[in-house]
Amino acid sequence: QVHLVESGGGSVQAGGSLRLSCATSGLTGSNMGWFRQAPGKEREGVAAIYTGGGPRYYADSVKGRFTISYDNAKRTLDLQMNSLKPEDTAMYSCAADTNGRATARLWYESSRYNYWGQGTQVTVVS
Repeated sequence: QVHLVESGGGSVQAGGSLRLSCATSGLTGSNMGWFRQAPGKEREGVAAIYTGGGPRYYADSVKGRFTISYDNAKRTLDLQMNSLKPEDTAMYSCAADTNGRATARLWYESSRYNYWGQGTQVTVVS
């Protein structure tokens, strides 16, 4: 059974930093991603990585500010978010694709992930 549990959200001033973490269990090599959804907006892909290593993928809006990583020893998926902006405010969720569907150029399609965490709220105030 796969479980994903996010932590690390909160409220921060613009320009500040937060680190989100997603504790995983029951996963072997999988594509994993962070997604976010702001009120009234569609869910969007933020970043993705394969737990076994390899390229990292980012949305244009977060490139250079966010870093995704996977700690094999702790089995956690992390998202370091720097230089936060008010438009980064959203519910952030981690997701896992255990079927190999969210690869390369398809990483941002949420429908390709089959396991999801409950989410953690990030609020950036100006």
